[in-house]
Amino acid sequence: MTEFTSAAVPPASMARTPGTRWQIVAWSAWDWGGAAFNSVMTTFIFTALYLTGDAFGGANHASAVLGLTTALGGVAIALLAPVTGQRTDHSGRRKLWLGVNTLIVALLTGACFFVQPHESYLLLGCLLIAAGHVFFEIAGVNYNAMLLQISTRSSIGKISGFGWAAGYLGGIVALLLVYFGLIKPDVGVFGITSADGMTYRAVAVFSALWIIIFAIPVMFAIPESPRNPNMPRIGFFQAYRELWHTIQRLARTSRHTLFFLVASAVFRDGLAAVFTFGAVIAVGSFGFKTGDVLIFAIAGNVVAAVGAMSAGFLDDKFGPKAVIVTSLAGLVVCGGALFFLHGKGAFWIFGLMLTLFVGPAQSSARTFIGRLAPAGQEGELFGLYATTGRAVSFLAPAMFYLFITMFGTQRWGILGIVLVLALGLALLLPVHRPEFHTAAKR
Repeated sequence: MTEFTSAAVPPASMARTPGTRWQIVAWSAWDWGGAAFNSVMTTFIFTALYLTGDAFGGANHASAVLGLTTALGGVAIALLAPVTGQRTDHSGRRKLWLGVNTLIVALLTGACFFVQPHESYLLLGCLLIAAGHVFFEIAGVNYNAMLLQISTRSSIGKISGFGWAAGYLGGIVALLLVYFGLIKPDVGVFGITSADGMTYRAVAVFSALWIIIFAIPVMFAIPESPRNPNMPRIGFFQAYRELWHTIQRLARTSRHTLFFLVASAVFRDGLAAVFTFGAVIAVGSFGFKTGDVLIFAIAGNVVAAVGAMSAGFLDDKFGPKAVIVTSLAGLVVCGGALFFLHGKGAFWIFGLMLTLFVGPAQSSARTFIGRLAPAGQEGELFGLYATTGRAVSFLAPAMFYLFITMFGTQRWGILGIVLVLALGLALLLPVHRPEFHTAAKR
C-alpha cells in the first residue's frame, strides 16, 4: 500500500494487459471528435467569429453575456462532475453515460444552427454553448476513467498521450475543413453562403456530426465497465454525502492526492490560459495578422500533439510527476522569454516551445490521477479532478487582466500567466509521486 490508497479500498486498478490497438484507437477517436466542440465551436470559429460579433450587440456586450453563462456552466460542472462520476462507479455504466452525455453535447452543438444573427438570439447561443461545456466535462469524467480499462501501469502514459495528440490533430483537421469548406470561400460546400449567418450556423451542424461520428467507435470497441458488487446503488443526494466522506478519507489517509488536486487545478488553469490568450497576445504584442494566427494555431496544435505523444513514453519511464515538473519549468522559462523579447520571430520560437510543453503537462496530469484512482472509484476521483479544475478557473484570466490593468500594456499579462504556472509548479513540488512501473518492472 502506498500513501495514496486508503485501507478501506483496494489500490489503483488498471487492465492486466494493455487494450488492443483497435481499442486504443477507438478510445482516442472520441478525443478527435470532441475537438470539434473545443476548437471549432468554442475557441476559434463559432463563438470567436460569430457569437461575439456585431450582429449580437457588439463584442463587449456579447462577451459579457457569454462570460456569465460560461461561469454558470462552470459552477454546474463543479457541483455535478464528482457526483455523476461516483454514481457511474456504483452503477457500472461508464460507457452508457459516456454515450448519453456525448449525444447531448452533439445535440446542443447542432441546435446552434438555430442561433440567427440577431441580438435576440444571443442568450440562446450562449446558453447552448455553456450547456455543451457542462455535458462535455461530465462525458470527459467517464472518458478519462475508461483510460484505466485499456492501460496498465507501464502503458498508461503512452495511451494517454496518444489520446491528447488525437484531440490536437482532430482539431486541426476540423478547423481546416471548416475554414476552406465554409468560411473562406464566398460560396461554400452545398452552395452555402454567409447570408443570415448561414456559414457559421452550418459550422454547428458540421461539428455536431463530427462529434457523433468519432464517438461511435468507442461504443463498440470497449466493453462496459464491470459493476463492483460491493458498491450499492445510491441516490443523487446520498451521493453528495458519500462524496464528503471520500474527501474526509483522502484528508486522513491520502493527503497527497488532495495536494495534487489543488496543485493541478492551479497549473491546469495556467495551461488553459496559454491557449485562451495566446492568439490575443500574438496579435496585440507581437504584430500577428489574422492569417498568421491561423497558421500559428495549426502549427501549435501539431507541436502540442508531438509533445503529448513523446511525453507519454517518458511518463511510463520516469513517472508523471517528472514530466509535469519539467513541462511547467519549460513553460515558465519560455513565457518569461516572451515577456522580454519582441517581434514575430521571438513568438514563433518561444510560442511553439510553449505548445510543446503544454501537451505533456495535460496528458501526464491525467495519468497522475489514473495511477492514484482506487479500484471502483475511478469516476469519482476524475470527477473531483474536473471539479477542482473549475474551482480556480478564474485565476489565470484574473492575473492576466490584473497585470494589464496595473502596468498598462498587454505584454504584462504574459507575466500574470507565467506566475500562475510558477505557483502551480511550486505547489506540485512537495507532492509525492504516484507509484509507477516501467516495462522492465512488469
